[in-house]
Amino acid sequence: MSTLFSPIKIRSVEIRNRVWLSPLCQYSAVEGMPNDWHLVHLGKFAMGGVGLIMTEATGISPTARSTQRDTGIWSDEQGRAWKRIVDFVHEQGAVIGIQLWHVGQKGSTGTPWEGQEYVPVADGGWEAVSAGTRAFGKLPAPHQLTQPMIDEILVQYQDAARRSLQAGFDVVEIHGAHGYLIHSFLSPITNTRTDQYGGTFENRIRFVRQVVASVRAVWPDSLPLFLRTSAHDWVEGGWTSEENAELARILLTEGVDLVDCSSGGITPDIEYPVSPGYQVPFAQEVKEHSEMLACAVGMITDPYQADEIIRSGQADAVMLGRELLRDPNWTLRAAGELGYDIEWLNQYKQAKRNN
Repeated sequence: MSTLFSPIKIRSVEIRNRVWLSPLCQYSAVEGMPNDWHLVHLGKFAMGGVGLIMTEATGISPTARSTQRDTGIWSDEQGRAWKRIVDFVHEQGAVIGIQLWHVGQKGSTGTPWEGQEYVPVADGGWEAVSAGTRAFGKLPAPHQLTQPMIDEILVQYQDAARRSLQAGFDVVEIHGAHGYLIHSFLSPITNTRTDQYGGTFENRIRFVRQVVASVRAVWPDSLPLFLRTSAHDWVEGGWTSEENAELARILLTEGVDLVDCSSGGITPDIEYPVSPGYQVPFAQEVKEHSEMLACAVGMITDPYQADEIIRSGQADAVMLGRELLRDPNWTLRAAGELGYDIEWLNQYKQAKRNN
């Protein structure tokens, strides 16, 4: 029986436990470059025993970002900056993955502490693109992508994956959730196209399949590829959990190893039935519908809750975000509470209590 602290091997990569860091935007980069903030931010979770460290959503181009302060990997210089962080995480015994994204309709805003208002082109911003032209909240309506624009973005995903490999990342996760570009193709709420990318389920999943194929063309067979999805739009007529599970079944044969199941984000002001573990059933549905691995995320804070999710087979791993921000050593504490004897860093062993 798998437990929260049992290792998991995906392709050639063995991850020491099932406690993983969820991607957390930090809005602290300059011209897309990760820096000392990101080294310390990500490094401390590796030191605290987390199995898989995921970077924040990282832009495949300057205009693929949400803000001017997001990280990127559209240049070799950025790739070299990431390598320093990758090497440190590896030295602590953890695995590290990069989340690649294109923000789509939600592009060119300020940071959360600046109010996330639209930043116009005259002030250094850019024009957003999406599957369609529906505006997100108060943001300007995006431009609908043409086929040449789609082809260019597919190349950008591939180049980003190649640089991720050169930087030494163990895992690539494609961000296809929360109303961003890939999600805007999946959801009928934002995808009103009448071409080969719109209408039927098969057409709406065409773009994400092309992204997966572009990334897999350069990402080695020996390394895992993940996809984060919004498993449910929480909006009538939107993307459904049944469609999400079917997408997982299809992508399993096309090179995706795990679906990271979040939800929502296609429109603002959605009402969520938020409670501890409220998104876990989406991961379970993916697992039951296919042989795809699935990760659960969202209000998972209690060690016993997390362990039960793995023991019961509802998910293969859990991602923690805000809870790890509150307590970077949550993994070490959880192991003690659950009675698991896990290895501490030599420098910190003097603080380890006997179980």
